[in-house]
Amino acid sequence: MGWLLVPALVGATIIVGCQNNQPKKESMKESHQQHEVNGDIREATAGKEHLPSFLNETNSDVKRVYRLAAKHAKTLEKMPCYCGCGESVGHKNNLDCFVHELKKDGKITWDSHGTKCSTCLDVAVKTAELKEKGKSDLEIRKYLDNQYKDSNGKPTPTPMPAS
Repeated sequence: MGWLLVPALVGATIIVGCQNNQPKKESMKESHQQHEVNGDIREATAGKEHLPSFLNETNSDVKRVYRLAAKHAKTLEKMPCYCGCGESVGHKNNLDCFVHELKKDGKITWDSHGTKCSTCLDVAVKTAELKEKGKSDLEIRKYLDNQYKDSNGKPTPTPMPAS
């Protein structure tokens, strides 16, 4: 299991371990939430403007990142996560750390994985910042690959964006 000592978004130091070596298994239903075997929670809401209840106990910085993830979903789909969640829970990109499914009718199923991992949070924040500065998806991806080239986690299997 890979453990990193990293500064939290709120300025304190925390120890975070995202790599869960348990394979993803069938989830259990519990009201409107699904609890995954690895401890992640999935919750559906009416849309991006409605955050999931599992964020009620988190700080405002984490809620901000979930809002950014929903806002920049198309770009985050093209960015890997570098925490090892591709192998541990089957994620394909950084968006998967926050959003399990975006439906055509606007409904969204959130994933709690990002609440427990500073790498996931950092990748989403940096992606949003660079996108809002006008960087292309390819420029952002190259930047992130360089920033995380020495990270402990294997990147998710995310194809390189065209531009």
